[in-house]
Amino acid sequence: MKKKENLALHGGTPIRDSYLPYGKQWIDDEDIKAVIDVLKSDFITTGPTITQFEKAIAEFVEAKYAVAFSSGTAALHAACFAAGIKENDEVITTSMTFAASSNCILYVGGTPVFADIDPKTYNISPQSIKSHINEKTKAIITVDFTGQPAEYDEIKSLAKEHGIVVIDDAAHGLGATYKEKYIGSIGDMTIFSFHPVKHITTGEGGIITTNNEDYHEKLLLFRSHGITRDSLKLKDNQGPWYYEMQELGFNYRMTDIQAALGLSQLKKLNPFLKKRREYAKKYSEAFADMNAVITPYQQDAANSSWHLYIIRLKLEKLNADRTEIFKALQKENIGVNVHYIPVHLHPFYQQLGYKTGLCPNAERIYEEIITLPLFPKMSEQDQNDVIAGVKKVITYYATD
Repeated sequence: MKKKENLALHGGTPIRDSYLPYGKQWIDDEDIKAVIDVLKSDFITTGPTITQFEKAIAEFVEAKYAVAFSSGTAALHAACFAAGIKENDEVITTSMTFAASSNCILYVGGTPVFADIDPKTYNISPQSIKSHINEKTKAIITVDFTGQPAEYDEIKSLAKEHGIVVIDDAAHGLGATYKEKYIGSIGDMTIFSFHPVKHITTGEGGIITTNNEDYHEKLLLFRSHGITRDSLKLKDNQGPWYYEMQELGFNYRMTDIQAALGLSQLKKLNPFLKKRREYAKKYSEAFADMNAVITPYQQDAANSSWHLYIIRLKLEKLNADRTEIFKALQKENIGVNVHYIPVHLHPFYQQLGYKTGLCPNAERIYEEIITLPLFPKMSEQDQNDVIAGVKKVITYYATD
């Protein structure tokens, strides 16, 4: 088969007639009706639907509290505020993530410290975390990369030993479990994202779950300008109209419109998760015998929610680099992507003094990974096309 395949990159016929994105929302008539019902109601923002959505998410992940926000990034910012991170505090996180996971530390004046990743799971390495802990360390921000939970037993043990907070960036992790416990009830605070490519969507939006009442109160205050009307919390009380700004907060509130969509989407989460897991299994089985491809490793203790499916290229077995493979797959109308450029390699972070070579595992693996399409609305034929396209391209460039 090698060299006989007529790659679209070189003028051949592509596998697909139409472009398949790497991720996409699934909105149905029930979702649309839920939004319309709110639009016809008395509240379209800061109303009862937000409370209903928060309660439903908390119940799903088996946490005591949930606080909704306008985005996952806003939620991360709020978590850093609630954790008390301030100037000169250090927060250890992973560089193999979207920039928001560390930007939130900068928002409150803290300093991101990048631990390297485990070369098998691509998650933050507990051993690397341990090597970076010092008297300035205030928190650890884990990332459940691709939907696979981090190694929480070791991480929480380190945090307890040193009296530091664990914030779980679970933007990829809704529905994932670690030792049969839902992500969302393991860290001190857990952040979920509802961007359209995530497991469920509210358009934009995020939420924090926690079992800590103090964090819950701080999060509520922070998302609404730092203002409270609660008579029990007021420093003064000049009448029933009275309110106080007690912290420098932000307008990070979710709307009832978004919450209505989230509630409707949440009803479909388990079927969505089932499809993602089925598709991931099919990919891994299809690529198992390909010498130039490494399929995702999964811990025995974890059950991934499979936000992303990432293949890793054995470049020594290919007559091409990652860029050429990427372009060839795109020409086959397969919407591949790369997750992620390590955060410390971005120009902004380089200007702050972070250097190439800081996280060698993350840097090396970044050069070798490609994200394949994975979302519930994919058809069986869509996935067959992706498999055929990957085999076509990899076989074309394989050295043996």
